[in-house]
Amino acid sequence: MAPLEEQFSRTELLIGKEGLERLKNARVAVFGIGGVGGYVVEALARSGVGTLDLIDNDTVCPSNINRQIIALHSTLGRYKTDAARERIADINPEAEVNVYHTFYLPETADQFDFSKYDYVVDAIDTVTGKLMLAEQAKRAGVPVISAMGAGNKMDAAAFEVADISKTSVCPLAKVMRRELKKRGILHLKVVYSREKPKTPQTLGRNPEEATETQKTAEQAAKRRERQTPGSNAFVPPVVGLMIAGEVVKDLIKGKEL
Repeated sequence: MAPLEEQFSRTELLIGKEGLERLKNARVAVFGIGGVGGYVVEALARSGVGTLDLIDNDTVCPSNINRQIIALHSTLGRYKTDAARERIADINPEAEVNVYHTFYLPETADQFDFSKYDYVVDAIDTVTGKLMLAEQAKRAGVPVISAMGAGNKMDAAAFEVADISKTSVCPLAKVMRRELKKRGILHLKVVYSREKPKTPQTLGRNPEEATETQKTAEQAAKRRERQTPGSNAFVPPVVGLMIAGEVVKDLIKGKEL
């Protein structure tokens, strides 16, 4: 096994020994261990963050394999948090990892004491959950960064870090701006894209070739499919790594954000 001091030596060349110590002593909560959150966790573990809290109630399924770093044929059916914890242990055995098989919503929010965290990452999908995370973080005075819409996007280079008040085009960011304002929250660091979301195609069939009966069935299927965005192997990782980069840079500043 490689010595841990050597493991983080390349990082130390950039942020110094004090920066490494700050990361080692930090506790970061990552809500959502999917396409975005999985890469956040990966980068934070490889950066030497000492304590990670992983919150997700989902299990790995075959449709995750195209984009989620913890999704493998060997992890199918396992809790994503458990698969991520096992991976972190192989990256940094000294890291402390706390897992919660919890679907974060306003109804489950009281299970988490945000005062324990140095940083919170929002990589969940539900608007109600994202709003509650922002509210809890604000009350606790803890910095938070939120992922906006990464689904139905193809241009990984179009993502940027911004305050929610400066966002445009992204439908999720628009909803978040409006709802946060109602709650008295005018600022939130986010990663978002101004690329217009693409419309997902119908799976496995060309609608123009279907019979009228088939078309009727497909119309119902399309309505269901609108709730499941398309995704790929390169957009969610970029969003996740951008978020992790912001977390690391903010943590090594060593000051209130």
